[in-house]
Amino acid sequence: MRINSSLMKTILNKPLLVFLSGCLLSLFIAAIGYATLQPKAPEFKPNTNITDSVNFLKVAPPIFPKEANFAGEKVPLEIPDVRERLDRELLINAYYQGSNLYNMKLAARWLPVIEPILQKNGIPDDFKYLCLAESGYQQVVSKSNAVGFWQFLAETGKRFGLEINDEVDERYQVEKATEAACRYFIAADSQFGSWTLVAASYNCGTAGLAKFMNAQQQKNYYDLYLPDETMRYVFRILALKEIYTHPKRYGFLLASSDLYPTFAYKTVDVSDPIEDLAQFAIDQGTTYKMLKVYNPWLRAKQLKNLKHKTYSIKIPT
Repeated sequence: MRINSSLMKTILNKPLLVFLSGCLLSLFIAAIGYATLQPKAPEFKPNTNITDSVNFLKVAPPIFPKEANFAGEKVPLEIPDVRERLDRELLINAYYQGSNLYNMKLAARWLPVIEPILQKNGIPDDFKYLCLAESGYQQVVSKSNAVGFWQFLAETGKRFGLEINDEVDERYQVEKATEAACRYFIAADSQFGSWTLVAASYNCGTAGLAKFMNAQQQKNYYDLYLPDETMRYVFRILALKEIYTHPKRYGFLLASSDLYPTFAYKTVDVSDPIEDLAQFAIDQGTTYKMLKVYNPWLRAKQLKNLKHKTYSIKIPT
């Protein structure tokens, strides 16, 4: 075979080109061989049988009660819509394990305060679960600035007898806030004649609930079409009542030693101004921090008390 002499001369005059061409050819051949020798990746097949996986989190629906009532008023569980709405709230609230455990611990501290006030005012005991639904027995502030255990707005709190200003906010005083809530419940009961409707009105207001009842010509909470929050509200209370009445049934195991004790304190009645609450706390043998823990209704660093009103201040013992 004859090679063109001019081409031969070009190749011989460019040895670097020959070298690079050989290297590229070698790399190409090596890559093909490597790819050929590699095993194929196994095809991924999702596990469709969850019982085959020991690490898969297994969750069962909570036990559904055979019957339910709020303040002695029967819940019509034979209605599919009603049954499903309660089931939804049980599913959601039964699996708030951390929050429920904390609230159960707090309940041991605060129910001995709340229950006697409800009883004294003739309010059914089940309304303690309304308080639980509102705040978890904690001094919380909502996005709409509803405050305290019973989540009073400022206007509503004042209407039912609470003092609310820059220095004193009795929405944070559990005993007085509970008394105010009872006054609300009594007024709403005189209007609606149903404790279930009273509870619903606590969410959407008495005027709002009356408007829906009149427009739909219905007098039973379970027959009303209401805003979503109010549609769920009573069912959340019912779910919490079921869970907190039967904690072991829903997997909550607490020993008596796990529960938070009630506050031990003495009261000091004060009718004169207090210029410095921190110094007042020290004079009473405690600290400003503990004074605030026991009296969260004191909202400033002083208590001017220009009207010389008598306040009962709790002092830790």
